[in-house]
Amino acid sequence: MSEYHPKQERALQTRAAILDAAQICFAQNGFDATGVAEICQQAELSKGAFYHHFPSKQAVYLKLLHQWLADFDQGLIALREQVEDVPTALRMLSTTFPSIFEIAEGQLPILFDLWVKASRDPELWQATIAPFEHYYQLITELIEEGVQQGSLVETDARKTALIMISLGVGALLQGLLSANPNEWGQVGQDGIDWLLKSIERKD
Repeated sequence: MSEYHPKQERALQTRAAILDAAQICFAQNGFDATGVAEICQQAELSKGAFYHHFPSKQAVYLKLLHQWLADFDQGLIALREQVEDVPTALRMLSTTFPSIFEIAEGQLPILFDLWVKASRDPELWQATIAPFEHYYQLITELIEEGVQQGSLVETDARKTALIMISLGVGALLQGLLSANPNEWGQVGQDGIDWLLKSIERKD
């Protein structure tokens, strides 16, 4: 039986409060217009408490991004463990797009703001691109498996994975610009389904 540690519990609560407050501030004001002071005010914490958990607001920003991407990552891994047939797995993956948009509600402006800032910051750019490279690799391996098992036709797995991710990212950006962002979740799903029909073996 694990021991209860009040200090550890308080630390976790403080960290969560900082992340929640930062998400609100970034979504409302953007990255550049949000300072540590604003985050602390929103969280009702001191700057000392902030810097005890995070070295900078950029570190908080990246943590929020990685938390969001982790939801998709866990879903992809769970799906792969449940479904052996690759086309079915990829098609089921596409059905998660609407739910991804629900998870991302209010976070798309944060993501867009991060990409804009990352384009001018090489270190931040590398940290931002790394998760997407991870997804490229996972989906590439899945497509290669489908080709080997005969459920997919011979295709350039890497290029197909890039197209698939591009459909998803493009739908996210359109969702950010659209007056009706939720419909773009369905567009992303339909786009991947169309792509799958072009590479799925018919015989």
